[in-house]
Amino acid sequence: MDVGNYTRITEFLLLGLSEEAELQPLIFGLFLIMYVITVFGNLLIILAVSSDSHLHTPMYFFLANLSFVDICFTSTTIPKMLWNIQTQRKVITYEDCISQMYFFILFTGLDNFLLAVMAYDRFVAICNPLNYMVIMNPQICRMLVLVSWITSALYSLLHTSMVLRLSFCTVIKIPHFFCELNQMIQLACSDTFLNNMVIYFAAVLLAGGPFLGILYSYSKIVSSILGISSTQGKYKAFSTCVSHLSVVSLFYCTSLGVYLSSAATQSSHSNAVASVTYTVVMPMLNPFIYSLRNRDIKRALMRFSGRAGLKGPVVLGLKMCTGLQNP
Repeated sequence: MDVGNYTRITEFLLLGLSEEAELQPLIFGLFLIMYVITVFGNLLIILAVSSDSHLHTPMYFFLANLSFVDICFTSTTIPKMLWNIQTQRKVITYEDCISQMYFFILFTGLDNFLLAVMAYDRFVAICNPLNYMVIMNPQICRMLVLVSWITSALYSLLHTSMVLRLSFCTVIKIPHFFCELNQMIQLACSDTFLNNMVIYFAAVLLAGGPFLGILYSYSKIVSSILGISSTQGKYKAFSTCVSHLSVVSLFYCTSLGVYLSSAATQSSHSNAVASVTYTVVMPMLNPFIYSLRNRDIKRALMRFSGRAGLKGPVVLGLKMCTGLQNP
């Protein structure tokens, strides 16, 4: 690579969702609330699953991993956006921009793979229930999560490496609230043909593959459910998939909607606003979908909150007793 042919850019400007000064406090407050709800909600799911032995099953193991990824997903973009609004600065360094893009692609890929793994888990549970614990043993579950991490990391590294070879001619203004891959490629002044080809092929293989796996799993699940004779049995089998199916629909519909709208409108500002649905709203809604539609999660959360509530009085009582014994 001839370094002399590339312009060294040290920083970018993130224009955010709006440049109107009077809207900044509203955007700051709204995104701060959504970020706190996202982190708190997903953290509760993780604590409930880890603290309740009844939830130490493959399905909830994958759910806890998904919640962790959602926390990391939003933490990649929202804190920087809030900091820029608070300090009234829009600058992000080149290194921070590349890092943000890498972790955003990483956690997006992990969301995609984990949803596919969870679909496979439901497929085995409903279509092959007698061998469920044999097929979905702890080693297999950990391996599926590990493979998801490794594949997503390599996928993200590929795109990041391709962006590093691009040159930028002037101070770059990114019409987004984070360093989004497509925006970076569009703003480059060097040839981006290879970057676009990599995006298309990688999207077909690493995004289309899990999606097809989800469709195949649910086609088999629906066939198995229709084969159940009792209505109660059908309802019980389908109820175990409702939460996951809702999250899958939300993830793919919002993601697909954003990219279809971007192809149709070619408006960078509209794309930035539309991307809020899958970058912020979806991770915020996931805990509600799983907790409201799942009795086991609700019971675990109640037990966890009960233990947390009792811990304070017990500790206080012990301290009082210690104080009385040792005046």
